[in-house]
Amino acid sequence: MFIQTEATPNPATLKFIPGRTVLDTGTMEFSSRDSAARSPLAERLFNVPGVTGVFYGYDFVTVTKADGEWQQLKPAILGAIMEHYMSGAPLLADGSAHNDEAADEEDEFFNESDADTVAQIKDLIETRVRPAVANDGGDITFRGFRDGVVYLNMKGSCAGCPSSTATLQHGIQNLLRHFVPDVVEVRPM
Repeated sequence: MFIQTEATPNPATLKFIPGRTVLDTGTMEFSSRDSAARSPLAERLFNVPGVTGVFYGYDFVTVTKADGEWQQLKPAILGAIMEHYMSGAPLLADGSAHNDEAADEEDEFFNESDADTVAQIKDLIETRVRPAVANDGGDITFRGFRDGVVYLNMKGSCAGCPSSTATLQHGIQNLLRHFVPDVVEVRPM
């Protein structure tokens, strides 16, 4: 098994590509050892000293570190990913394919009168923003829309990334304002 690695714009995260599907649909984020109990792979990764976050995308795993150098952490992380896939263990302990997006959609907020605007915003995020952000090992999802402000949730390498403010304000905000005149600002949640 060959696992590729890619740097991300966030120096605290590294993207691991195992050459197979990781999560069939959506994304999944583990920001603590307790939340990792749902996934045998995430548990293995949190056992590597210095790992503080694990994020699953369609065909990649992004790992976030608190300290230490990637040179020292990378072999242990590669080993944990390889052991997981070679063992044949399921990605999730309960065997389900549940991801974070169902919970995200339940928590969305916007006025019903803005439903058409929100549909347009979500379409742009889904078709133009998320694929680009996934290339960098992260994800951005819609959280809400109120008074012209779009609220987004940043996950994976996007969370805590030094360039996330520029991504939001210069990239996503400009894109949304261009196509959706009701948008005046974009903010992280």
